[in-house]
Amino acid sequence: MKPIYKPKGRALEYSPDALALNIYTGCPHRCFYCFAPTVLKTDREKFHSHVEPRKDIVNATIQQLKKGYLDYDIPITDGDGKPGTMKNRMSLHNKLIHLCFTCDPYPTTCDDAATREIIKAIKDSGNHVQILTKGGIAAERDFDLLDKNDWIGITFTGDMVKPFINPKGEPYAAAMTERLLLLDRAKMHGLNTWVSCEPVLDVKGIYSLIKADYIDLFRIGKLNYHPSIIAWGEFGRECEGMLKYYGRQYYIKHDLRKEMEKAND
Repeated sequence: MKPIYKPKGRALEYSPDALALNIYTGCPHRCFYCFAPTVLKTDREKFHSHVEPRKDIVNATIQQLKKGYLDYDIPITDGDGKPGTMKNRMSLHNKLIHLCFTCDPYPTTCDDAATREIIKAIKDSGNHVQILTKGGIAAERDFDLLDKNDWIGITFTGDMVKPFINPKGEPYAAAMTERLLLLDRAKMHGLNTWVSCEPVLDVKGIYSLIKADYIDLFRIGKLNYHPSIIAWGEFGRECEGMLKYYGRQYYIKHDLRKEMEKAND
């Protein structure tokens, strides 16, 4: 097993230059919009109810990092215009590694000790981590392993109707206030902070968060594959205007940008 890999497709929007690693077999948060079971071609109930570290994940990560390089395929087009791939290799040093895409590095109600071991291995090898979690303040435990090259991020849907309890669409994830507290503490610790505003369930919460001065980077998308009454083009334009006004670093995801461009037609 080679757990560190180079993401493709939409995953690149989380950080075009980052590598990735998925630590757990599933996620207990039961978010209604979760794409992971479909991507992994696994039963949704099993994905949410049987969560544990992937077999030998810590040792496999350590061995891959010791090897010092990552082999991966890059898409090419041959002389006849036919698509194909070509082998490529990159050094595994001074790279940013995203934790995680198909699971949460801090799954609530589950043993997450493997996450700390993975982070330590990544940092000991001269690489850095980009964390994305809905697990709340649990990630603060590992701040002592991190430095100014690392990123702490949360998923924020904008749902602040009941901010001190589990959000309606994410029934077993940490409350939004707890996630935001994690970012505030990370900032005070000297770490980089970021927010993935995708999916978006309530625009008012997103607008309010843009005013926060403890977030270094906003990545903003929309809600895909589910019905919504949100006017996405209008939302995107309002977000971008506010982000520019407050001088925030940001990235508008492709699906939302397309809706914004439609609004300009």
